[in-house]
Order: sequence, then C-alpha cells, then structure tokens
Amino acid sequence: MTGLQRISPHPRARAALAIVCAGLTAGLLAIDLAPSAQDRSATPDKDVIFARKTLKDAVCDKMAKIERMISLGRIDLDDVHAQADAISVMLMAFPHLFPPSSNQWRPDTDQAPETATLASPDLWTQFPDFYRQAAAAAKTASDLSRADKIDDVKTRSRELRIACDTCHALYLEDQ
Repeated sequence: MTGLQRISPHPRARAALAIVCAGLTAGLLAIDLAPSAQDRSATPDKDVIFARKTLKDAVCDKMAKIERMISLGRIDLDDVHAQADAISVMLMAFPHLFPPSSNQWRPDTDQAPETATLASPDLWTQFPDFYRQAAAAAKTASDLSRADKIDDVKTRSRELRIACDTCHALYLEDQ
C-alpha cells in the first residue's frame, strides 16, 4: 500500500475531486477536439502538462482561501474543512500527472504558457521523493480538514504551506 492510498477522503472531497476531474476533462477536450487515431492511445504530453498546471492552480486557490481566512481572523471551520478536503484529494492525484515523457523543461524557451512545464528534471530522477512529499502533503491537508480548533487550523495550514514550499523549492524551475 502506498502513502497515497492510506488517506480516506470525506464524501465532500470525493465530490470536489469529481468536479475538478470534470473541469480537467472539459479543459483537455477543449485543447484538441478531434485527435487522430494514433493520438488516442495516450494523452499528449502538452495535455498532461496543462492538466497538472490546472490542478496545481486549483490547489493554490484553495490554499489561498484558507490563508486569507486566517489572516483576516475570520476562520469558518466548515469552509476550511471543505477546502482542505479538496486539497488532500487533489494532492493524492497530483504525482500521477508526471509521466516520464512529460519531462520537458527547457530554460529560456518561448513556449505557450499553458503547456510549458516548470517541473524540474530532478522531479523524474528523484520521483520516489516527489511522490512521498505529495503523500505527506495530502496527509497534512487531510489533518487540516479534520481540525476542530482554530489553533489547530493555523498549525496544520502552516505545515501544509511549508510542505508545498519545500516541494516547489526542490522540483519547480523558476525560469
């Protein structure tokens, strides 16, 4: 059993994942509405890169909403739980959007921003660590989704931010 399989998301998180997946599917379909026969056997790398960028943006939006509540001193536990549930589920799926063929980062290239990857080549050479970090961050988000005290929300949120920033420092290129 992998680290990602140990977390059992709430029904709200499963519903959030279904919405995110539907959005990703719609986005992927919008990219190429008429793939040729040979394209149907595997998802094109540009579509995988777009999907993971979309998922990362969704995680960032939900994290920003939690951090905004904390900074304003207006923490709605139900809202924090819903946001963190969704983050947990998304982080469980995230490492699966990095097939080896999508290792396409190039410095100083003029690529379309929606399909240009910023994932460091180190991610693929150290994939077990990347996978472990995603699993740990998903667990932290799951813990945040169950926090029942404001101080616990602040602590788990800080831990999740540190997990995200650490992974970005290791596996995200900064043109």
